[in-house]
Amino acid sequence: MNDQNNNDAIKAERLNRYEERQQNRLDRYEALADKATVKSTVLATRSNQMVECIPFGQPVLVGHHSEKRDRNFRSKIHSIMGKSVQEMKKAEYYQNKADSVGKGGISSDDPNAIEKLKSKLEKLQQAQELMKKANKLIKKFPEHNARLEGLIELGFSEEKAIDVLNPKYGSIGFASYSLQNNNAEINRLKKRIAELQTLENRTSNEVENDLYKYTECKIENRCMFIFDGKPTEEIRQILKSNGFKWSPSRGAWVRQLNANGIYASKRVISLIDQI
Repeated sequence: MNDQNNNDAIKAERLNRYEERQQNRLDRYEALADKATVKSTVLATRSNQMVECIPFGQPVLVGHHSEKRDRNFRSKIHSIMGKSVQEMKKAEYYQNKADSVGKGGISSDDPNAIEKLKSKLEKLQQAQELMKKANKLIKKFPEHNARLEGLIELGFSEEKAIDVLNPKYGSIGFASYSLQNNNAEINRLKKRIAELQTLENRTSNEVENDLYKYTECKIENRCMFIFDGKPTEEIRQILKSNGFKWSPSRGAWVRQLNANGIYASKRVISLIDQI
């Protein structure tokens, strides 16, 4: 009971940290988008004000003593407007990043990742069985109407059933590559779920000596190396070459807590201990 309560507490804290990181990412991207938008507006306004200094329809006076100055002035207007466009593109980029926060794939940092992956796996398995049954039915019945009725009875909508029986490309039914790709994704999800379950049930490893402290923090979902002060250049290179990054907010060198992270951590420990 105590172990279950402890696991529930860790999961709750992980969820808090995960949501906090998601919100921080969202805030950061939106701030960058706002900053770029303001900068774009300022540059565009400046460019327009410069344009107003040129009399309407006034061409460059070739051969006039003002020609060079006028050309430079017009070139500067063009350059400033170009920078404004670039800043607007940057604003759109960061806004798209902000809009995508939390809408991508299932992150291993998400404490509910296993449940979400199981739900996704179940849907793919159902789709796999449905595609196999559909192909079997299509082979059994040569007539279009019988096939259509059969597919609807299997659970296809009429629109989807018609699409299956009237493909834009290829033969009727679900192509073998569709079944193969879906099955490959099923196997990938099974493997990922098994890995996450192993990590969830694994006892965290800790190593501490005079040089560093290594810990596997389930709340942060990170393998972490903590040093007293800044490690030497040699140690920093070992950490970087094994996928660890400095995290100022954690005061540690970190990488995600997964099978690859644990393996890399063991290699780092071995290399540092040889110094």
